[in-house]
Amino acid sequence: MSATVPVVDVSRLPSFAFGHRSILWWATLGLIAIEGTAFALMIAAYIYLKWRVPEWPPGVAPPDLMWGTLTTIVVLASCIPNHLTKKAAEQLDVGRTRLWIAVSLGFAIAFLVLRAFEFTTLNCWWDTNAYGSIVWMLLGAHTAHVITDVVDTAVIAAIFFTGPLDAHRFVDASENAAYYYFVVFSWLPIYAVIYLAPRLV
Repeated sequence: MSATVPVVDVSRLPSFAFGHRSILWWATLGLIAIEGTAFALMIAAYIYLKWRVPEWPPGVAPPDLMWGTLTTIVVLASCIPNHLTKKAAEQLDVGRTRLWIAVSLGFAIAFLVLRAFEFTTLNCWWDTNAYGSIVWMLLGAHTAHVITDVVDTAVIAAIFFTGPLDAHRFVDASENAAYYYFVVFSWLPIYAVIYLAPRLV
C-alpha cells in the first residue's frame, strides 16, 4: 500500500521578494559584514598608531574640517532621496523610482566631487608617515565604496530609463539603496577618526 503524497501548487507564488525573503538581501548583508569588518580593522589600526605616538598627528597639522564636514553633510542629505528610491521600488512605482534614483545618483556624484577637494586638504600624503598612510587608506577605501555604488546606481538607473524592466529590477534598486545606507553610515566613524580624533586632547 503506497502513501499518497500531497501536491502543493506553487505556480502562483511570486518570483521575486523584498527584504529577508530575497537572496539578494542576504548577499548584500554578507557584503556589508565583510566590508564593515575591513573598516573596523582600519580604524583599529589608526587607534593603535595614535596610542603609540605622543604627538598626534605626527609632524603634520590635522586635516582641515571644511571639506570633510561638507562631504558629511552632503552624504547625510543623500539619505533622503535614497530612502525615497527604496520606498518607490518596493511599491513597484516606475516613475518615482526613476526620479529618486536619478536624484540619488546626482547626490553621490556631488559627494565624489567634494571628496576630490577633501583629499587636497589632508595636510599629508600616503607616504608621509604611518599616520598619512592610514588616513589615506581610510579615505581611499570609503571613496572606492562610493565609486562602486555610483557605478551600480548608474547601471540600475539606465535600466529603469531604457528597459527592459521586470520586478527583479525593483529588488535591485531596493537592495542598492540598502547598501548605500552602509556607505553613508560607515563614513561617520571614519569622519570621527580622521577629523575629530586629532583634535582631542
